[in-house]
Amino acid sequence: MTDSLRDQLLGLGFKPAPAPERKPAAKPERDPGKPGERTGRQRNAGRPQARPGPAAGRERGAPPSKQPARRPAPDRVRTREDIDLAKAYAIRAQREKDERIAAEQAKQQQARERREARARLTELVKDKTLNVPDADIARHFPYGGKIKRIYVTSDQLKALNAGALGVLQMDGRYVLVEAAVMVEAETIFPPSIALRVDPDAPAHDDPYADPQYQVPDDLVW
Repeated sequence: MTDSLRDQLLGLGFKPAPAPERKPAAKPERDPGKPGERTGRQRNAGRPQARPGPAAGRERGAPPSKQPARRPAPDRVRTREDIDLAKAYAIRAQREKDERIAAEQAKQQQARERREARARLTELVKDKTLNVPDADIARHFPYGGKIKRIYVTSDQLKALNAGALGVLQMDGRYVLVEAAVMVEAETIFPPSIALRVDPDAPAHDDPYADPQYQVPDDLVW
């Protein structure tokens, strides 16, 4: 088509055809194998790598560095003398413990024997006491480091001073019994004998035998 004809068509109202769009030419991909081109890892191969500091290690979750533990000082070597001294202390402690145990056992045994003896003594003097409720004569006698007394009749006083009667201590009270009972009581529980007069002894050996004897005012009962 000539220009004159194009001009005539344009004049008749025809529009020219739109020009086709031009696409940009695609860049060729780089081949890592081609000489002259290097990857990022290859470019950084020759550069020195920075060492991470303590802060970087903590940020990545690495545990903080530990100082080397100090070794404890070695124990002092025990000498022969120290060992012998320790053994001596151990032996003495064991011996003292054994002595305490033995003393406690002996004390318990004595208490048990005293209880049993008192029980037998109570059974012995059952229905054998001669105390008179309305007796009015005080017979004094020493017992347990103090001056004690029991009230008797005039006849009982004579028999008591003659050795035919005696006084026993039982549960904090004093009972009057015959001489034969006194003999049995002494075999069962000797501490129970409170008063037993020897008729052959001189009279001055027992100053409390006289009922008229006056007890000092400062006497502790």
